Amino acid sequence: MSIAARKEREKEQMRQLILDAAREIFLEKGYHQTSIRNIADKIEYSPGTIYLYFKEKDEIFFALHNESFGKLFSLVLPLAAVQDPFERLKAMGRIYLRFAFENKDLYDLMFIMNAPMNVIEESCEWQNGQRVMDILLHTLQECQQQGRFAGMDLNALGYAVWGAVHGMAAIYCRNRIGVICKHNHEELLEETYTTFVQMLEKN
Repeated sequence: MSIAARKEREKEQMRQLILDAAREIFLEKGYHQTSIRNIADKIEYSPGTIYLYFKEKDEIFFALHNESFGKLFSLVLPLAAVQDPFERLKAMGRIYLRFAFENKDLYDLMFIMNAPMNVIEESCEWQNGQRVMDILLHTLQECQQQGRFAGMDLNALGYAVWGAVHGMAAIYCRNRIGVICKHNHEELLEETYTTFVQMLEKN
C-alpha cells in the first residue's frame, strides 16, 4: 500500500471514528447535548482535530443523516427483485415504517430535524436520500405502465405516497399516536397501513 493510500485510509478511519462517537452521543443525549467538545472527549482527541474533518456540528449531523439514508437504501434495494411493482411498493412502505419504528432518533434526524437541512441547502447534495426517492418513483412509474394510477403526475404521486407513510411514521416516532389509541400502537399502524394500501389498490 502506498503512503498516499495509507494516509487516505487513516483519514477515513478517523472520520468514521468521529461519526460513530457523534451518533452514540446523539442517540443517548440528543442533538443539543451533542457538541464538538464532547465528541472530542469521547474519542480522546482535541476539538481542533474534529475541525480538520468537519467545519461545524451540523456538518457532522448531515453526514449521519446521509449515512442513515444509506442504511434505509440498503434495506429497500433488495426489493428490486420483486417483479410485481405494486407488491414492491407495498413492501417498500412496510420496510420504511419498520425502519422508523426501530430507529426513532435516526428517523427524527433524517426527516424532522432542521440541522442537516442547513448543510444540504449549502451543498445541494442528498445522494442517499435521492436514491431512496428514485426507487419509489421508478416503482410508481412501473405501476403506471401496468395501468395503475392512470393520468397522475408521477412526482405528485410520489410525494403523496411518501407523505402518507411518513405521516404514519412521524406520529408514531413523536409519540402522538396515543391521542388516537392508548394501547397496541403498532397494531393500529399496521391496520392504518393496510387501509392506505387498499385505497391505492382502487387507483
